[in-house]
Amino acid sequence: MPKNPSSAAPPITYADAGVDIDRANRTKQRIRYLARKTFTRGVLSEIGGFGGLFAVDKTKYSDPVLVSSVDGVGTKLKVAFEMGLHSTVGADLVNHCVNDIAVQGAAPLFFMDYLATGKLEPSIAEKVVEGIADACKHNGCALIGGETAEMPGFYPDGEYDLAGFIVGVVERDRVITGKDVQIGDVILGLPSNGLHTNGYSLARKLLFEVARYSLDDYVNEMKGKVGNELMRTHKSYWPALRKLIDAQCISAMAHITGGGITENLPRVLPRGTAASIDLGSWPIPPLFEHLRELGSIPQDEMLRTFNMGLGMLLVIPLAKFKKAQSVLERVNEKAYTIGRIVKGERKVIYN
Repeated sequence: MPKNPSSAAPPITYADAGVDIDRANRTKQRIRYLARKTFTRGVLSEIGGFGGLFAVDKTKYSDPVLVSSVDGVGTKLKVAFEMGLHSTVGADLVNHCVNDIAVQGAAPLFFMDYLATGKLEPSIAEKVVEGIADACKHNGCALIGGETAEMPGFYPDGEYDLAGFIVGVVERDRVITGKDVQIGDVILGLPSNGLHTNGYSLARKLLFEVARYSLDDYVNEMKGKVGNELMRTHKSYWPALRKLIDAQCISAMAHITGGGITENLPRVLPRGTAASIDLGSWPIPPLFEHLRELGSIPQDEMLRTFNMGLGMLLVIPLAKFKKAQSVLERVNEKAYTIGRIVKGERKVIYN
């Protein structure tokens, strides 16, 4: 028979199992404050409810289409843990998601995050959410909710996982799908800010296992410290894309993430078309060249793993090329003419 618990034995609480509800509540109070600073007119709910409420402005959109995306930061988080740098990964997450829906012409409306860890460290959680909130504010996007999960024994000490969900809106007749892409259209490339959030498993292997660098090492070939180069923030292209979309001079856009140019550009090409890309038409940052040298990586593998210095590709009708250039110059966004749309079957041809 089971023994009767002693009346003198202290009660076992959730905190004894590793989950401190009171500490979590204090952290969530701070998160509410950070999120509230991002609220826009469409937000109808406070942080802390079972669901976030958001109303689409019917005076602005007559036939709105909602566009959504979800993503994470990947193994870039491993570098963040080692450096103790937690504010920039929040911006990485938001900007990645914003870019993903922007390529279809959608303006970001609201964002939700998921932060999971073994033991909740309030200072770290606050830094992560602070980065998320700042990026949301920068992109005109409201942070309306999320989940902070404490799961003892599930994650190593000092580590966490991070994911985000975004919803945007676009007028139905302004959705950009690539269906209007035609042979002869020009392809423009917008510079990336380093690796962004892709290719980190290979980059970490090359830099830390092959080259045996430390995060603080200054590497001449990369023109910077290893840690600083790896933690460059994923760039948001929304400020520039919004102007181009308003000017109606884009046929298609491709966010260059995992899979590089090789895998991402064909996703927006209609049947009967291909992309002819001129290698050497844009400067490749030193980081990528050094990674290639460290691993003796073939060119085709580099082009389908990393962004190679271009984070966003634009397909522009030839008749609107000068207009697009003018818009980009006004918003101080550098762009490189890297190729043309040619006859083919939804693939990238490198020259």
